[in-house]
Amino acid sequence: MTVTDDPTVLRRRALDALTTARARTALLTSCVEDDELTAQHSPLMSPLVWDLAHIGNQEEQWLWRAVAGRDALRPEIDSIYDAFEHPRASRPTLPLLPPAEARAYASDVRGRVLDVLERTPLEGRPLVEAAFAFGMIAQHEQQHDETMLITHQLRKGPQALTAPPPPATETGPLPSEVLVPGGAFTMGTSDEAWALDNERPAHSRFVPSYFIDTVPVTNGAYMAFVADGGYTDERWWQAEGWEQIRNHEIGAPLFWRRDGGQWTRRRFGVTEPVPEDEPVVHVSWYEADAYARWAGRRLPTEAEWEKAARHDPATGRSRRYPWGDTDPAPEHANLGQRHLRPAPAGSYPEGASPLGVRQLIGDVWEWTASDFLPYPGFRAFPYKEYSEVFFGPAHKVLRGGSFAVDAVACRGTFRNWDLPVRRQIFSGFRTARDAELS
Repeated sequence: MTVTDDPTVLRRRALDALTTARARTALLTSCVEDDELTAQHSPLMSPLVWDLAHIGNQEEQWLWRAVAGRDALRPEIDSIYDAFEHPRASRPTLPLLPPAEARAYASDVRGRVLDVLERTPLEGRPLVEAAFAFGMIAQHEQQHDETMLITHQLRKGPQALTAPPPPATETGPLPSEVLVPGGAFTMGTSDEAWALDNERPAHSRFVPSYFIDTVPVTNGAYMAFVADGGYTDERWWQAEGWEQIRNHEIGAPLFWRRDGGQWTRRRFGVTEPVPEDEPVVHVSWYEADAYARWAGRRLPTEAEWEKAARHDPATGRSRRYPWGDTDPAPEHANLGQRHLRPAPAGSYPEGASPLGVRQLIGDVWEWTASDFLPYPGFRAFPYKEYSEVFFGPAHKVLRGGSFAVDAVACRGTFRNWDLPVRRQIFSGFRTARDAELS
């Protein structure tokens, strides 16, 4: 969404984003019984009911209190749903709102917020300019929807969610890699209305020539790494990664199992053969880095990833998305939980970048080589805890979104980050190499 000063358009966009997010939240919290909502399915994740009430609490704090200036509705629960005060593993011990009360609370807040959206002037304050706070909250809810979908993947028991497979794509052979010419490009944004602080400001970044994979690394390609002893050869691993796989006896992506002569995986309660043509998913940064080293390549830097995704050599400008400036549509990318799995590598030709790189948006989050750091001129807004407290070498940057990401929380400038050991997230990768090594 680019800047517009038409309040009618802004309100409609905000309403659509908030409504879409809430419908998804309802689906993720209504497809299982209440005891599944209150259970902790993994110490890595919160109980689903915590996420549900946290969504309502953040909406109350930012839109009811900060934007509308109204008194707190439930100040006594602020601490319970403070993500920084309570790590995920300890959240089941808190006096959480039970499912019915959590639903009622989130619904009450939403009803009040829709009135705030209708009545609030969308100018004069940074928090409301271009409906920023409403867009921020829609993105926050969608991010927690993705978190809840991860919890659904981790939960044991029968299938609770269903979705059709991605559409079949007829495509001829693709080149294995694409050359991205060296030069400066515009990284980040200063004019994307709902961009978050870590995406700002736009700035010039010089990147030498490099090659990048046309598509993400597939399960089939990753199987070759496994079969070649990739998990037992210390040469390919960072020291911390080698320690991680040794200590936890990791020998394949998360959810993979060897069943007779084939690899199977568990996907949202269903066990199935691992499809060789899909991008590999549920691998850590260490696993991605090790594969790249084994293949004689490397992970792309964050700047390389963004240049491949946004830079148009014909015009010299950076697009909002690989395909252009228009909002994502179903023919562009696998987003929004429509399919519950990555699409086969090479899908979505209409979503390709100007140089022909495919699936840069959607399908799987892509690990990059870069630490999560601020851009030159970074300014925390509207609070330091969104980005600033995570800057540094502890977190690696992921780009591009996944099938679990909604379009409102995914764009060519969007930056995600996580610890390099994380595997439960919908993470994959593609590789790169320096052009002078060709």
